[in-house]
Amino acid sequence: MKIQCPSPTCDQSISGPKSALGQRVRCSRCDRSFIWADRFYSGESFIIYDLETTGLSPQNDEFIQIAAVKFNSGCLCPTDSFFSFARPRRRISSFIESYTGIENRDVTDSPRPEQVLCDFAAWSDDATLIAHNAKRFDSKFLEATCQRHGLPSREVDAIDSIGISKMLFGKTRGTGHSLDHVKNRLRLQETTLRRHDARGDVDILGRAIQVMHQRLELDNAFNGVPRHTTRLPIV
Repeated sequence: MKIQCPSPTCDQSISGPKSALGQRVRCSRCDRSFIWADRFYSGESFIIYDLETTGLSPQNDEFIQIAAVKFNSGCLCPTDSFFSFARPRRRISSFIESYTGIENRDVTDSPRPEQVLCDFAAWSDDATLIAHNAKRFDSKFLEATCQRHGLPSREVDAIDSIGISKMLFGKTRGTGHSLDHVKNRLRLQETTLRRHDARGDVDILGRAIQVMHQRLELDNAFNGVPRHTTRLPIV
């Protein structure tokens, strides 16, 4: 496959195998080092977020909490954040209450998930979304919420941070990429917030992405990191 050097001042065409995707290469003309990708992006605004839900099924369950923080131009912005509980249409089970610490009384006066998602979409604007296990979980809940409630929606670029972990730590069978694995490998301090509360998980994930971004020497647009799409309401 052929790609164009991402440097705006270089028109060099570079050839390589598809297996080189995600590997660092260097342009022979301008000497720029970059991660091989089949498409290059320019946006530098990202939203790191996490959902807590009533269960694992996007079709049958709803999210009950969302927390997010902005990551702009290669820097985590901990003071620019979003948080809300959401009131589901069925009671939160005792298992979920125990697992997340989120009780039914916490969501009694909260808006419905679709309203929270509209507020989140307005706050996040056109940023690319990042969540851990996003492709299999969080992104699907965003899409399902839009579809279930007939919300006019737009396609949004998204990154699964498990992909960033695999770029840094490898894909060898048995290499775990859970948030706990990532936290321990990076030797991050424990969060002062509860784990499996979205705020606690976003605190860890935000710091993990900051460190992985630096270690991989990613550019501010996260070029070379795999992406997928999800949907957010049009607001």
